[in-house]
Amino acid sequence: MSVYLVAKLKIQNRETYSQYEAGFMEIFNRYSGKLLSVEEAPEILEGDWAVTRTVLIEFPSRDDAMSWWHSEEYQALAQYRRDASDGNIVMLDGLPQPI
Repeated sequence: MSVYLVAKLKIQNRETYSQYEAGFMEIFNRYSGKLLSVEEAPEILEGDWAVTRTVLIEFPSRDDAMSWWHSEEYQALAQYRRDASDGNIVMLDGLPQPI
């Protein structure tokens, strides 16, 4: 079953964050993920959305997502994101596909 990661980030240092961006796809592409959306100005339908970037990622399985997340190369790269932004990242299970 697919899983989705949603990241809500408030980027404070674009220069440092750009180092994260520069290495992201090379590592990400090794783990069967799909980058579905990267949005800096989403259309807010209700409530507040006080972040500067929202990211939506899909993986075929929880195992694939966690292999990427916990990989040494991603964790080393993610330090740039942590240094440059504050955020919340969640993993959501996809719904089962009807037969």
